[in-house]
Amino acid sequence: MQTSAPEAHDDLRAALRALCAQFPPEYHRQHGADETYPEEFVEALTRAGWLAAMIPEEYGGSGLGLTEASIIMEEINRSGGNAGHCHGQMYNMGTLLRHGSEEQKRKYLPGIASGELRLQSMAVTEPTTGTDTTKLKTTAVKTGDRYVVNGQKVWISRIRHSDLMILLARTTPINEVKRKAQGLSIFMVDLKKAIGNGMRVSPIANMPGHETYEVFFDELEIPEENLIGEEGRGFYHILDGLNAERALIAAECIGDGYWFINKARAYAGERIVFDRPIGQNQGVQFPIAKAFVNLEAANLMRFEACRRFDSGGDCGAQANMAKLLAADASWEAANACIQTHGGFGFAREYDVERKFRETRLYQVAPISTNLILSYVAEHILGMPRSF
Repeated sequence: MQTSAPEAHDDLRAALRALCAQFPPEYHRQHGADETYPEEFVEALTRAGWLAAMIPEEYGGSGLGLTEASIIMEEINRSGGNAGHCHGQMYNMGTLLRHGSEEQKRKYLPGIASGELRLQSMAVTEPTTGTDTTKLKTTAVKTGDRYVVNGQKVWISRIRHSDLMILLARTTPINEVKRKAQGLSIFMVDLKKAIGNGMRVSPIANMPGHETYEVFFDELEIPEENLIGEEGRGFYHILDGLNAERALIAAECIGDGYWFINKARAYAGERIVFDRPIGQNQGVQFPIAKAFVNLEAANLMRFEACRRFDSGGDCGAQANMAKLLAADASWEAANACIQTHGGFGFAREYDVERKFRETRLYQVAPISTNLILSYVAEHILGMPRSF
C-alpha cells in the first residue's frame, strides 16, 4: 500500500522493517497478554541506534531530524509493535539537550545514545492536578547543596526500565511568583539511587497494559548539580519540547492506523460469507476507505509539523493538529478493523484487540484531544481563554 508521505525515506523504512520483522506478531502478543516489557525488542532498537536518532553526533547520536525520528516511531507501530515501550528514550532527552549545561550533556547524552543509560521516564503529572501543571504540589526545597523533594506523581512510565528520570517540581511557592508558570524547576533523578531512598513506586494496572506507575517522594535528596536549566523556569523548559512529542505521538498513531487498515483490507479479501468475500460489500469497504482517507490527511499534517520543526520554524499549531488528526484517524481505523473482523476481532490470536486497546490511549495521552481543541480555539483562532 502506497502512502502520500511527501518524503518516503525508503532506505530508512526498509531497515526498520527488517529489524521489526525479527519480532513476529507472536512476540508482541505474548508480551501484551503477560503485560511484560519487550526487552529484547527495545535492546535491538537501541543497538541499531534508532532510539538515539535525535541526539547530535558529537554526543554519540545520529543527528537526525524530527522527520526521521517520526518515521522510526511510525514503523514500529506499523509493524505491529508498540513504540510506547521505548519512545521516551527518544524525546525525553530533549529537555537535557536544549537546557542542560555542557557538563550535564557530556555526562549523560553519550550514555543515553549508546543505551548504557536509559532516560525513559518524565515525572510531571500528578493525581490531583492532571494537566493543570502549574498547580502541581510536588516541592523541591533547596537545603545547602541539594534539593529535598516531597510529593506525588502519577502515570509515570517505564520507571523499572530506566536509569534516569526527568522531574518537574515547584521550587518557589505559587503564592510567591508573579505568574503561576514561574517557580517550577526540572531535575535529573538517578533512579537507582532514589528508589528506596526517598522515592517509592507502585505499578498501575491499566487497559492497554502500558507499564506505568504512581510515584511517592518522601524527603528525596537531589544534588544541586542535577538541576537542569534555570531554577524557576522549568515549566517553560518543558513546554518547548512538547511540539516534538506531539509529532512523534502522531507518527505512532499513523503507524497504528496503517496497521489496522492493512489488517482490515486483508481480512475483508479473504473472509468468505454468503459465497463471496465480505470486502466486496460497500458496507465493509467504505469504513475502511474513509479511515484511510483521514489517515492520509493526518500523515500530511505530521510531515508538515516535522518539516517546520527541522527548519527551526514555529510548529506548535501543526504539531498539535497532527496529534489530534492522527489520534482520531487511528481510532477510526481501529473501529473499522475490529468491525470488519467481527467476533474474531476480539480473539487475541488476531492481534486486533491488543492494538485496539493500545491506540485508544492516544485520545487521552499524552494530552487529551479536548485540550488540543482548546489550544486551537485560543491560540490559533483567537477566541477567549476558556480556563
